[in-house]
Amino acid sequence: MWRSIASNSISILAIVLFLLAGLIMWGQRQYREAGPLEAAICLKVDRGSNMIEVSRNLEDTQAISSGALFRIGVKYAEKDNDLKAGSFLVPPASSMTDIVSIITDGGPSTCGTEIVYRIGVSKISTQVRELDPETGRFVEKMNFDPQDDVPAGYSAYHSTAGTRYRIAFAEGVTSWQVVQGLNSIDVLSGEVDGLPSEGTVAPDSYEVRSGEPRASVLSRMVAAQTEILNRAWESRAEGLPLKTPEEALILASIIEKETGVAEERGLVASVFINRLDKSIRLQTDPSVIYGLIKGQGTLGRGLRQSELKRKTDWNTYVIDGLPKTPIANPGRASIEAALNPEPSEYIFFVADGTGGHAFAKTLREHNVNVRKWREVEAAKSN
Repeated sequence: MWRSIASNSISILAIVLFLLAGLIMWGQRQYREAGPLEAAICLKVDRGSNMIEVSRNLEDTQAISSGALFRIGVKYAEKDNDLKAGSFLVPPASSMTDIVSIITDGGPSTCGTEIVYRIGVSKISTQVRELDPETGRFVEKMNFDPQDDVPAGYSAYHSTAGTRYRIAFAEGVTSWQVVQGLNSIDVLSGEVDGLPSEGTVAPDSYEVRSGEPRASVLSRMVAAQTEILNRAWESRAEGLPLKTPEEALILASIIEKETGVAEERGLVASVFINRLDKSIRLQTDPSVIYGLIKGQGTLGRGLRQSELKRKTDWNTYVIDGLPKTPIANPGRASIEAALNPEPSEYIFFVADGTGGHAFAKTLREHNVNVRKWREVEAAKSN
């Protein structure tokens, strides 16, 4: 009898172990296989949250099939204490192991709220936007001038877990405008000592941390511009009338201020290169304006004849060659255009009324283009 009982016990134990092994294998497959999520979601993890709360949230949004299995997997992977606060984009069909990696690896938030500080040539603005996980596009929540009254509810975005901060500098901003912009941003700390040399900071979009020193952001911008300029200089066209990278930066800044049409940069660059080659004065209004206001704001009016005749180190109607310094901080495209201009015989250009310019090889052609532009201006004023 005892043999029979022992034999039955062993059989039962074997069955139990077999079923347990099967259950474990099923659980592992469930943990690693594609999940039930049909559309991307933005998973918000508050500071002080835990895996139990996260698993319930995931169950409620039908991102996982079992909160208990999710917690067991997290425990088995020894990641139950690695939860990070933030807002994380969970793609469709993400497995449980994918989701665990997303919320424990410690990377930056990938969705949720983003506050963008836009530093432009003529204005500064603060934009609050949120990523729509289904479309992958940002939806604007508010947009205002930080020098005006701050909208109600703005402060709440700062306390939201995972809020990201970004500063977007427009191409063509001056160093004075960069520093003014940095000083207006409420999440940065410290002071900027003096102005960086004109042209030496890269206008681009930079992600910043709350509390990051302003000087640190500026250092990143300077390092980025140095790298852009060095790479462009190494791949420059042959035979350019530019002796140093600094001269290329000066020309790039003029190109940046002369046109906002990306497709024109190469032709605008060719006009100035041709003029330098022929020892013709550049005669560019933006450089004259810089000589008057040194990049501090905008002139806000047209140039007077007396100003066009006044000699400064930037008045290219009076001086030969390039002005003394850059007149703004050019973007990558303008730097590359200055060092690899489109081949052309143009030495003149004037606005054409469409936002672009009309180019000419001779003074006769240029005068015709000028008359057309004046007709456009006259029609607009009527």
